[in-house]
Amino acid sequence: MKLAEIQAALLADLADVRTDEALNLVRARYTGKDGLVTNLRKNVDFSTMPIEEKRSFGGAFNDLKSTTDEAIRQAAARIAASGAHDVVPFDFTLPGTDHRLGAIHPILSTQIEIEDIFRSMGFQVFAGDEAVSEFENFDALNIPGDHPARDMQDTFWLENGMVLRTHTSSMQNRALRKLGAPVRAIFPGRCFRNEALDITHENTFYQLEGLMVDRDVSVANLIAVMRDFLSQVFRREIEVRLRPGFFPFVEPGFELDFKTTLNGVRRWVELMPCGMVHPAVLRNAGIDPAEFSGFAFGLGLTRLAMLKHGVPDVRLFNKADLRFCQQFHASL
Repeated sequence: MKLAEIQAALLADLADVRTDEALNLVRARYTGKDGLVTNLRKNVDFSTMPIEEKRSFGGAFNDLKSTTDEAIRQAAARIAASGAHDVVPFDFTLPGTDHRLGAIHPILSTQIEIEDIFRSMGFQVFAGDEAVSEFENFDALNIPGDHPARDMQDTFWLENGMVLRTHTSSMQNRALRKLGAPVRAIFPGRCFRNEALDITHENTFYQLEGLMVDRDVSVANLIAVMRDFLSQVFRREIEVRLRPGFFPFVEPGFELDFKTTLNGVRRWVELMPCGMVHPAVLRNAGIDPAEFSGFAFGLGLTRLAMLKHGVPDVRLFNKADLRFCQQFHASL
């Protein structure tokens, strides 16, 4: 098709255009990616064309392109002036669109709240890796080589000798070496243990380790910090008690309980292991235990979220059930 024929066909097609939709079809036919005007330029072999013919064709093509653009612009203006825009009827009787808001996952909202509380108490948040060395996860914490926790049935070992951390206590040595003493730090994160799943146990769970090392730190400081922390979490005065417990990385070691009401009964509930940092742990991090002392605690974020929100089964947290998460809009 010659230039003059294309121009005549374009003007004839535009004369019949009455709507935006029809105009768009004409525009695509002539100036689109495979349009008549576009392909006209693509299909000309300028390498074999004489110079005079090349100049003549180039001028004629530019005139065609200008005429095409102006004709389409005038057609669009004519449609706009006529008020014949394509209007999709709107049915006002249709139900409205439900814009649903999401909610922060209850474990994450619990973690954010706890981090804010400890920051207000002078603690810094220290991030760490989920895959750590055997030294960080065990040796640095005074866990001997024959300890049952090192067995394959309890720990996920990687082929390179690293382990998926079984507790965020694995960050103690790294933090003490990097930050030195005195220090106040918490280490929130995900932990992994090779355990069977039931209503209270998961193989992937969230934990928050806390560490305070300074001169003259005592058990009294541990009790005071824990009582203040729990009172802020539960927004009421909390009574706590310590029971003797054994953990290789603390001496003495304790189980911390707090008093609460469960199923209408007021009773003591076991919450977390804690204790005074073992001198060997301090020495492994280059801290002199003759000068510094400290306490550490390992708080189960998943367990605390269950207690705080009344969740009866830990497996609900990982089921990806939207109905479950929608209960916690107040946590946004």
